[in-house]
Amino acid sequence: MHGGMEGLQRLSETAGAVERIVANVERVISGGDSAVRSAVLCLLSEGNLLLEGVPGVGKTMLGRAVARSIGGTFHRIQATPDLLPSDLTGISVYDQDRKRFEFVPGPIFANVVLVDEINRTTPRTQSALLEPMEERQATVEGVTHRLPDPFFLVATENPVEHHGTYPLPEGQLDRFTMAVRVGYPEGEEAREVVTRQLRRHPIEDLEPVLEPADVTRHQHAVRAVHVDGAVVDYALGLVVATRSHPDVSLGASPRAAVALTRCAQALAAASGRDFVLPDDVKSLAPDVLAHRLLVRSRPRSGSEVGRRVVGELLEQLPVPLSVAGS
Repeated sequence: MHGGMEGLQRLSETAGAVERIVANVERVISGGDSAVRSAVLCLLSEGNLLLEGVPGVGKTMLGRAVARSIGGTFHRIQATPDLLPSDLTGISVYDQDRKRFEFVPGPIFANVVLVDEINRTTPRTQSALLEPMEERQATVEGVTHRLPDPFFLVATENPVEHHGTYPLPEGQLDRFTMAVRVGYPEGEEAREVVTRQLRRHPIEDLEPVLEPADVTRHQHAVRAVHVDGAVVDYALGLVVATRSHPDVSLGASPRAAVALTRCAQALAAASGRDFVLPDDVKSLAPDVLAHRLLVRSRPRSGSEVGRRVVGELLEQLPVPLSVAGS
């Protein structure tokens, strides 16, 4: 026991919060338990989320449902080829009455920001997201403005369609903490999607189950989860191994190792534990690492090849058998 009874109580509250958000979002998203849970873990790890999938599978709706579930401010940005960096970050406008420039914040200034079809805007505009994603701030005309706390950026991408799209640069892919695939609902789940929306879309009736301050508090609880040295070495071993795989021309970065460990802390907290298990790292590695790999067979990252590579490495790398706290 690393955090005492008080710490375990906080983690119990965090685990309960995760379940409430997941249950709330699943009122809108059918058959997406894995994607929904991953999105919530990404939020608690203070990360950025990339949702991959073909059109019409609910990527945008998943982002909107998470935003509604945690309350706070929400802005949706539709990425297009003519979108400018200032359309995201904001501009300074001269106030005739006050005789000075006033900053008008762009849509990036919100607790939850959804960038829809992010690969449809130019690399120049995509680069305007790098500072907000990494440093939680935006610099406009030499002045730095802090973003709201908490800040959660969710982007959607259709990795199959290439017409009219721009590949995401490696530096931006590396700033996405997790890339989660959203697939087709099947069987009864597909039927439920249709029947739910015949009269009214369920997103319209979705109410918050948390407040932004609650999210920040749970994020702090996640940071306090103990990570044994053996688990850190295991996460680092996975990241380093990606760099020498024969199918990879650019492996995962040190930022990836931090993201993998932080997400493992979130998974442990969601399970009510105050310590991370190697299995936490193992289960999250595909979503945290695969999209960061530049594979030799294709010029784009985030492919099935990246997930196959991570899967191979998970089978090859020895898992620590003894972890302090377990």
